[in-house]
Amino acid sequence: MKHSLDPIAQLMQEHDEALLQLKLLNKAVHNVAMDGYSSKYSKQIVSALKFIEEEVSVHNHKEEAALFPVLERYVDGPTRIMRSDHTKLKKGFVQLRAAVERVNKQRDSFSSIKRLREVSKDVVQLFVNHIHKENHILFPLVQKFLTKDELREIAKKMI
Repeated sequence: MKHSLDPIAQLMQEHDEALLQLKLLNKAVHNVAMDGYSSKYSKQIVSALKFIEEEVSVHNHKEEAALFPVLERYVDGPTRIMRSDHTKLKKGFVQLRAAVERVNKQRDSFSSIKRLREVSKDVVQLFVNHIHKENHILFPLVQKFLTKDELREIAKKMI
């Protein structure tokens, strides 16, 4: 994504993109659970997972390296919670990747599909809740406390 003068708007746009991918992931996993394995659903799941693994790690790094240190000049509780969420999400992504690979190897395995559904549901729920906390709690704090100069400093670090 290109450099933005408003780092919060950029992060929120990235959240919207992630929410779309989570919706696609959820739908594809639901379809596998209802209809069984298909290469179409598998491709949709792998595509959403690839986006999550690649784009979300970059996004979370921007928050942790650029945004959080500046916000922590004023408050640190919310950023501590967000960092904890990022750690939980990373672990969830690893479990999700393993569940996807297991289903791709054991296409007719009820237990593999059940595990994929459970892990996917947990990751999607955690991720949606995390985005909600950032959009409705963390980012309003940023806009309340940070100056235009501090926002420019964050934007430069996010490149």
